[in-house]
Amino acid sequence: MSPLERAALVVILLVAAALRLTGIDWDGFQHHQPDERYITWVATTIEFPSLGALSRADWQPQTSTFNPFRWPPGATSEGIVVLQDEPRDFAYGHVPLYLGVLATRLAERLGPALAPRLPAGWPLTADVLNGAGRIEFHHLAAVGRALTALIDVGTVLLTFALGRRLYGPAVGLLAAAFLALTVLHIQLAHFFTSDPYLTFFTVAALYALVLAHGATDTRRRWLCLLLAAAAIGLAVGSKFTAVLLFAPLLWTAWAGGTARRWWGETAAAVAVAALVFALTNPFALLDRTCPAPEERPSFGPLALPDGLARSCYLQNVAEQNAMVRGVADLGFTRQYDGTLPYLYFIEMQLRWGMGPLLGVVAFAGLGWAIWGALRPTASERTGRAWLRRLRAEPAVIPLLWVVPYFVLTGSFAVKFMRYMQPIAPLLLIFGAALLVAVGRRVAARRGASEDARSADRSGGRITAGLAAVVLLFTGLYALAFVAIYDQEHPWNAASRWVYANVPPGTTLLSEQWDDYLPATMILDGQQRRREEFPNAELTWLSSPDAGDDEAKLLANLDKLAAADYVTILSNRVYGVVPRQPERFPLSSQYHQLLFDGRLGYELIWVGGRTPRLLGLSLVPDTFGWPGLTPPAAVADALGGPTISFGRVDESFVVYDQPLTMIFRNVGGMTVEEMRAQFR
Repeated sequence: MSPLERAALVVILLVAAALRLTGIDWDGFQHHQPDERYITWVATTIEFPSLGALSRADWQPQTSTFNPFRWPPGATSEGIVVLQDEPRDFAYGHVPLYLGVLATRLAERLGPALAPRLPAGWPLTADVLNGAGRIEFHHLAAVGRALTALIDVGTVLLTFALGRRLYGPAVGLLAAAFLALTVLHIQLAHFFTSDPYLTFFTVAALYALVLAHGATDTRRRWLCLLLAAAAIGLAVGSKFTAVLLFAPLLWTAWAGGTARRWWGETAAAVAVAALVFALTNPFALLDRTCPAPEERPSFGPLALPDGLARSCYLQNVAEQNAMVRGVADLGFTRQYDGTLPYLYFIEMQLRWGMGPLLGVVAFAGLGWAIWGALRPTASERTGRAWLRRLRAEPAVIPLLWVVPYFVLTGSFAVKFMRYMQPIAPLLLIFGAALLVAVGRRVAARRGASEDARSADRSGGRITAGLAAVVLLFTGLYALAFVAIYDQEHPWNAASRWVYANVPPGTTLLSEQWDDYLPATMILDGQQRRREEFPNAELTWLSSPDAGDDEAKLLANLDKLAAADYVTILSNRVYGVVPRQPERFPLSSQYHQLLFDGRLGYELIWVGGRTPRLLGLSLVPDTFGWPGLTPPAAVADALGGPTISFGRVDESFVVYDQPLTMIFRNVGGMTVEEMRAQFR
């Protein structure tokens, strides 16, 4: 690397770190991300015995203190309820959990020595080193988020290394810069969840495979293959989806030489991957104490072999598989009814995950890379010659991850945007390579090809111009997005309003499948608890298979007639139910009637936080897709000029930027009067 390239890489990594570490307290450590909340809850009970003190009890599922599938007997943690000696559904990879716990224990040891030497107001001091004296539940979230942010910065570095190896330093730097500014990665780096870890180990494995592919020394090739296998074991230990990485692993071993060599390398690599998985996910193999899953109400029958039917790990994998295929009818996945396979994933990346320009470059780059691999050259007159070229082409290795992953994942009934993160770095590498190729081709058509050096300079200028436009737009979007973390989380702001304006003991209505107000918090030095306000749920999104009947409607209207306040914390319900009038013929009418004031309720508080830059707000459209007209006060609350990229996936806004509304009963309507408003 030249000094200029090193300097550029350092700047890119610093920008990536700044965007990811800004706002790790984005919710005031109220645990508003449910996956993170559960992982952190489990993490409070994880205790690693010293290696010298390991006993047989530590490996028994019922007595182990580091088994994610069971609440250990006698475990306690301040400020939360820890269940005792019961199984738990831990549907996440164990590697992120264990790394988060280890990082927290390290911070606990370093904190007393380092915190007094650092400024008290730094997030590193107050949050990560726990200078603020947070309880374990909150401190684990702080350290877990910081670790996830650093892991994602590591992914940016690996993306540079892989892009440089495949296409040269210009592509490596450009791909790393693209990834540093990718909003999908920035957002997910703020959550202590498994997807960023899966992505990191995936890119690490692919980079090691590419190194193995190009190695001329046998020892170096073996080392790179085994490192790739170890990374695959860690990736599978982060999320089961990573089993697809065995496809590029097998290809790399096959492309390297003879059949005898292939068998030896493959056997060794698979053994290393299995060993690393077993060491980092021991209870995936040891815990077979879960009840046999003959039939589960949400997931239906789980088809597992008799000998593995009680495996907690395989049960969770099977349940997740049932969810993504649409077999499990869950409220938080019904938003995807009617969405198109593959195209919806691409649409959401173009609108919100990457932004329009970067998204076009990324997916166009994928098409370009596939076409370049599949299209025979003029000299390839036989299939054997074409296959020989593919075996020699290192770019085939990441394609063997990206294409099967996208073909499988894109077909899912459930389409959370985060499912695209494990292939995003590769798409950006291909997109950066496409821009470089376009620059060179345009330069050649202008006649610069007569001189190779002038062609390179001219092509470089064209590429730089194209890249500058994409980087400028994407950078502004990234800065606008990070600005949400400078604003108070809407659920916290709404909670403060409730404590200040609603008498304790007042029932607050919430919506099933969503969170509820208020959050427990300290106000004016006094701890206020959500238990001061009874909660009752409106069940508009329930019972889809049983039908949306009159009894369900009257039960909800009875709650509305008796209540003083209704809270809507996100679009999780109103973004789904009105779009499905055949499934919810009565419930689908509710939200517009509420918004129009026809049920006797008036909007008295509304809050949100949106990407914002230079006084301009980028507002996700949560009302257009379900065909709703929001209350006028919603537009007034957003204030100032706004733009929008259109409809939005609920999972992109529900955790860190939900639009929150509180309605007060001012009409005092009876059940009969409200029922008359429904057709």
